[in-house]
Amino acid sequence: MNFKSLFNQKNINTSKSFVIAEIGHNHKGSVEIAKKLFLSAKDCGADAVKLQKRDNKELYTSEFYDQPYQSENSYGTTYGKHRDYLEFGKKEYKELIKYAKKINIEFLCTPFDFNSIKFLEDLNIKAYKIASADLINIPLIEAIAKTKKPLFLSTGGGNFEDVLRAYKCINRVNKRLAILHCTASYPVELKDMNLNVIKKLKKKYPNNLIGLSDHENGIDAAPLAYMLGARVFEKHFTLDRSWKGTDHAFSLEPAGLNKLIRNLKRVPIILGTSEKKLLESEKKPLFKMIKSIVASRDLKKNTKLQYKDFSFKSPGGGLKPYEYKKIINKKIKIDIKKHKKIFLNNIT
Repeated sequence: MNFKSLFNQKNINTSKSFVIAEIGHNHKGSVEIAKKLFLSAKDCGADAVKLQKRDNKELYTSEFYDQPYQSENSYGTTYGKHRDYLEFGKKEYKELIKYAKKINIEFLCTPFDFNSIKFLEDLNIKAYKIASADLINIPLIEAIAKTKKPLFLSTGGGNFEDVLRAYKCINRVNKRLAILHCTASYPVELKDMNLNVIKKLKKKYPNNLIGLSDHENGIDAAPLAYMLGARVFEKHFTLDRSWKGTDHAFSLEPAGLNKLIRNLKRVPIILGTSEKKLLESEKKPLFKMIKSIVASRDLKKNTKLQYKDFSFKSPGGGLKPYEYKKIINKKIKIDIKKHKKIFLNNIT
């Protein structure tokens, strides 16, 4: 599914799910690794891949930008240099946008500041994600909404008032909005997932797609969220959880993403129809086990059938046990041997 079909569908409660593989900075500053991540996400069945864009000197205070960063995950001696190492420029973005189009996977990005919006607009990016940290950043949200591009809004760390404020800001100028429940901890503990929020979001925003930005360290949350009404799913993705970087440890590797998407696709199939009936697939196995009404003894023509004349034995194919009332106290017009089925056309 692409962005156009996702947001133009008449029924937002469609059975189809839309999966975003959040690459973030798991590419480690390498375009080639980013391409491998894109292709692997595509092979797993993801609908879209997502990067993050920051103009670090606009985003951070000079003190924060220049602070020493000695973490084992650091790519620079200061936090700013670490972040700069992981940022792609226009040349790299153009190459990746072209590659995503080539392999037929949607591409979107999270801008963390105004310069990054301009950067991405110059590249004609097709859709945007608003990070949980910016749920209360109305000036940035307004600027993103005015692009009129499809938006995915993460709601981690916020309350319903925060979500409503952001929704009103976006909805005034842009109706193509998916609201994603999120817990902004990495990874999130199961007790903090609170997937029941999805039910409330569905009720409060019945005309919007609802989804889950999932930081759970596994693949269980997405199918549960689907059952509650989510149809958009974002999951962090890496090729190797042992790689250097803060996000890899709670990201899914290809095998995990493949299983998550497989499980999501199974849910609507398993839910099936609400009609209860005998299925074609049940007829053969049940035939050997289901009971028919048979004669409990040799019965002579004109015998008036009594309950003692009935046995209920497998296989099926005859009168069903509950149908005995149709033939009790009726006479038979032929001899019926013991254990032979009694049919309605045997009755006078």
